[in-house]
Amino acid sequence: MSLSVSVTDQYTSCMEACLECLIDCKVCLTKMAGMKSMTAEGSSEANSDCPYCCIQCIEVLQASIGLMAADSKFSKQQCALCAEVCEYCAEQCAAHDHEHCQRCAESCRKCAAECRKMAA
Repeated sequence: MSLSVSVTDQYTSCMEACLECLIDCKVCLTKMAGMKSMTAEGSSEANSDCPYCCIQCIEVLQASIGLMAADSKFSKQQCALCAEVCEYCAEQCAAHDHEHCQRCAESCRKCAAECRKMAA
């Protein structure tokens, strides 16, 4: 995925990771709607906040993308928060055997790593 908007180079890889994660979280949320959760290690679905973590992740991702696109002085702080939320979402989604949950967890981990770089 390549950004077609003009943004500062320092934001490009982070914004791309955020966009990919945003899409994967929306897919996960959509596919989990109305679905009974089956967790990876036989733990009860009550132990996982998927798909609710995806809702929170989507919100923080949108804010992060918006602030980076605006070259906001708050981008670093927002990216630090985004990394935390993405890590949490990755943990929750990784607990499920569903392919879309695993893909979401992977995107969240990648995004968290990029956001940590931005926040540094």
